[in-house]
Amino acid sequence: MPSLSYKLWKKMSPLPMGNRAWSRLVALKAPYFQSISPLMLELEPGKAVATLRKRRRLTNHIGTVHAIAMCNLAEFVGGLMTDVSVPDTHRWIPKGMTVEYLHKAESDLTARCTCDPLPTFGQEAFAWPTRVEVEDKNAQIVFRAEIRMWISPKAPAG
Repeated sequence: MPSLSYKLWKKMSPLPMGNRAWSRLVALKAPYFQSISPLMLELEPGKAVATLRKRRRLTNHIGTVHAIAMCNLAEFVGGLMTDVSVPDTHRWIPKGMTVEYLHKAESDLTARCTCDPLPTFGQEAFAWPTRVEVEDKNAQIVFRAEIRMWISPKAPAG
């Protein structure tokens, strides 16, 4: 059964400004994302794409997008891709993130998240790697991350 966030995405994203409104709803649920104001462009099981506008409040002392803003963007796309990929019988949480800063991030950014083939969700908990690449307006990859999502069955209700 699709997650609530995926149902809302499918309903809202085709509407004018729907993806912007949906992205803001996510930031209300997880307030730290408000710090970067990300915008989801694509979302489906196994794939997510979001953007971040370069603004002064997201820059570091040399005027490039701050490393932690890119980590936050990676967690945004990685977490939401995981959320719409995992059945509602399971829960998830990021367990770790490994990052590479490849080039200066001097423009607006686009993050693309992919994952290994969707697993069979049984009764065993497991770590599921998701990969995020962030590119600048020239399609140069400036940042790469692997987020290990911990997937586990939800406890039975009752």
